[in-house]
Amino acid sequence: MPPQLIPNPLQLLERALEQCGEVIAAISSNQAEWPTPCSEWNVQDLLHHLVVQDLHNFTLVARGNHVDPQAAHATVGADWSTRFADGAAMLMRAWSTADLSHQVALPGGGEAPLRSRIGVQIAEFTVHSWDLSKATGVPTVLDPALADQSLAWAQRVMKPEYRGADKTFGPEVRVSIASDSYARLAGWFGRNPGFTPGRAAESFTAGSQKLRQ
Repeated sequence: MPPQLIPNPLQLLERALEQCGEVIAAISSNQAEWPTPCSEWNVQDLLHHLVVQDLHNFTLVARGNHVDPQAAHATVGADWSTRFADGAAMLMRAWSTADLSHQVALPGGGEAPLRSRIGVQIAEFTVHSWDLSKATGVPTVLDPALADQSLAWAQRVMKPEYRGADKTFGPEVRVSIASDSYARLAGWFGRNPGFTPGRAAESFTAGSQKLRQ
């Protein structure tokens, strides 16, 4: 469903942030080096992406500004759960005072209401909640409504030319029609829905690399 038609899109974003925060809070420090379904990132890398880059840049977007290319150079630190919670609160405060009808420039040209930028943020935190949950085995029940909304958004905006080597997303991983919402979402984003945490994940990653060579 397009962002302008989502009932209470900011409520969905807040739930996506809460869910991601719950997963992050359950991750232990000894899991930092574990691989994730994002093949180029381990748990620490993904936490860095979420806490240092996403929350900062999404807050700038909510204020109608451009993203900060220097955000990636900051460090996440050891207390990633507190930093995520603080950043999530700041993001929601920015959205709560935003004029959602304000026209903002799009990366490819043209303009759209600021409201249209909410969908990508919901999807980002929803997909990465699944990534971290799968990577660490955190026993969290993920909200299927978030997956359904994120998949609907992604199927509308993720064009074939965005997929492939050296592109933002890998090829779609086909899943059974009977698969749950998160398996379908993961597959659409190029993840392996059958990814397993810890040592098993390391073995899978190594095997995948051999197959690609």
